[in-house]
Amino acid sequence: MSLDITNAQRAEVLTQALPYIQNYNGKILVVKYGGNAMINEELKQYVMEDIVLMHLIGVKVVLVHGGGPEITEMLNKVGKETKFVDGLRVTDKETAEIALMVLAGKINKGLVNLLEAKGGKAMGISGLDGRMIEAEVKDERLGYVGRITNVNVEPIIDLLEKGYIPVVSTVGCDKEGNVYNINADTAASYIAGAMEAESLIAMTDIAGILRDKDDPSSLIPVIDIEDAKQLFEEGVISGGMIPKVECCIEAINRGVKKVFIMDGRIPHSILIETLTDEGAGTMVVEKKVK
Repeated sequence: MSLDITNAQRAEVLTQALPYIQNYNGKILVVKYGGNAMINEELKQYVMEDIVLMHLIGVKVVLVHGGGPEITEMLNKVGKETKFVDGLRVTDKETAEIALMVLAGKINKGLVNLLEAKGGKAMGISGLDGRMIEAEVKDERLGYVGRITNVNVEPIIDLLEKGYIPVVSTVGCDKEGNVYNINADTAASYIAGAMEAESLIAMTDIAGILRDKDDPSSLIPVIDIEDAKQLFEEGVISGGMIPKVECCIEAINRGVKKVFIMDGRIPHSILIETLTDEGAGTMVVEKKVK
């Protein structure tokens, strides 16, 4: 998609972005990447371009990714049935090994390759590297689905200091070396908190928090933790949005300044959210400025 804009207009766009660039320069931005933006090839290109651009203007970007649909696809290929309990995948030892192969292998290295192709400098790591994500059994019924017990972000910090974009796959391990599948939203909130990130961007397949789930124009642009409690009670935050918002609150409670639930279906949504007034989703903060 090419736009016919003059050099003067180009310069104006960059000038308007300057205060936002200054605000983020040298700060940590964690992007949780999944959903449609990860499956749709065109959107994937936009996300990678956004991340490389942010990296090049001095933002310390950490990309945390999931990969549920790809795990399901691989399980189907090997003839293994996927079972879910309360919306979470039941993960036996073989499924955990397949999740590790898909997340830390195919998806992770594919994203690293794309970022490098866009002019970035990226390095892929998993939650097993440097025992970055330690976990234990979350629920006996789910098998090797992990609840995070500890996050060690030193490997991520080392990569940032050497000028890399760390690309993190969300698998974890326990003291005995068992491998666990970890929810990517939860992992991103823990990592962002441990790194005292300026922002966490949670990419999703909807516009953000909607007052009326069937009306995209009812988007709520900003909420704080008190608002969230109210919206839970009113049933405005429901279904799959409940765990997403819980992860946002977890991140805020762990020290992240602001969290964005963002519509990953919009091209260049990361740039729209971080470098313009417009925004592309719902921002969650500890307390709104009155």
